[in-house]
Order: sequence, then C-alpha cells, then structure tokens
Amino acid sequence: MSSDLAFSGGTTTAILTISLSPRAKVMRLRVDPRTGQVILTVPRRVSRRRALDWAAGHRAWIEQALAEIPPPAALQPGASVPLHGKPHLIDWDPSRPRTASLEPGRIRIGGPLETLEARITRWLRREAHALLEQETHHFAAKACVSVTRVGVGDPLSRWGSCSSRGSIRYSWRLILAPDWVRRATVAHEVAHRVHLNHGPDFHALVEELLESDPKPARLWLRRHGASLHRFGRA
Repeated sequence: MSSDLAFSGGTTTAILTISLSPRAKVMRLRVDPRTGQVILTVPRRVSRRRALDWAAGHRAWIEQALAEIPPPAALQPGASVPLHGKPHLIDWDPSRPRTASLEPGRIRIGGPLETLEARITRWLRREAHALLEQETHHFAAKACVSVTRVGVGDPLSRWGSCSSRGSIRYSWRLILAPDWVRRATVAHEVAHRVHLNHGPDFHALVEELLESDPKPARLWLRRHGASLHRFGRA
C-alpha cells in the first residue's frame, strides 16, 4: 500500500510503499535500483505510524540510494546502447528504412523520429529472441533435454525462468549484457530442465554446459544488471 511519505534523491522521487508480510520478523527497507521504488516490508503486528516513523529515520540512506540510480536512457539519435555489452551509437537518418540494421559499433535506422524509440525497442526484442532461442537449443542439445518454447519479456525481478513443462522465458535485456553473461544465464535455465532446484548437481551441470565457471556472470548481473533497465524506459 502507498503512503504519504515521499523521498527525493538526484532526479528520482518516490513515495514509500508499505508491504505487510505475515512471515516478516523485523522491518526491512529496500530501494529497487531498476524502478526507484522504496519498499518497506513490515510484520503485521507493527502499526502504520511506527512503520512510517522508522522509515523516516532512514531518510538519508534512502535518498542517497535514490540519488545513485542512473536516469532513464532514451533510445534517440546519438545515444549509446550497450548491445552485447559494447557501446553502439544510434545512427538515425529519416531517409533510411524504418527497420534497424546493425553495423560495427552502430545501429542504423530511419523513419519518423516520434516512433524511433518504440521501433528500436521492438528490434532489440526480436534480436534477443532469435539469439536466445538459438543458444537455448544449443545448450539443450548438450544436456540431452527438450525445450518446448523460448520466449522473451521484460520482467523486473529475474533474467530467466524455466517451467516444469519445458518452456523457458528470458528478459530481452540480456542482449544488452556481454555475451558471456547472457550465455551463462541460458545455461542456467537449460540446466533447470534437468534439476528444478539450485542444488550441487544443478550447479555442476551449469558449469559443464557452459564449460566455464558461471559465478562471474552472476556477479556481473548483481552489480550491473539494474543499469540495463535504463534503456527503453524513458
């Protein structure tokens, strides 16, 4: 539930959201670096007034965290997009075709300026889907498992998910990450076709499929993953 307690840091302003949890033992406060949401989780026995007072006492920490969130990055002419983890300039000329094309270090595109961001976002999603589908089937063949469907979306809380029925879904934003980070995520989800848990056998299979240690990729996403949500959210 929303409150009337507001915080401001840098270019980000947020209203505190209170989340009641029957399982929470203590109050927990977090700032989502992707959305700028300030969320206070409280046990049911804690009064609203006490929760608000407790959050207000952490104003300095909250506003510092908000100030550190990078602003949205518009997909406009001259902007840089980290495609495959490497900067690519958006090279726009209205006389060119409306559909984007890729050149070393640049994304060339034409068409109306007012629809540019939407068209680049759709193009990035298509590129991500094609690549993630290809890599998923590659790792599935190595693991001797089937994958019924590969899809992409734009979730805030995860980079990939695997259903018990064999469907795998990814965040399209993985195409903005370095290739080795994306591939480690794909190997992770394919390994769930064998082990629907995160036990030792699961982690061993991920490393076997990837043929390298997946830990650096997980660390990269923890440190830099939030920055990928800047793009296409202007």
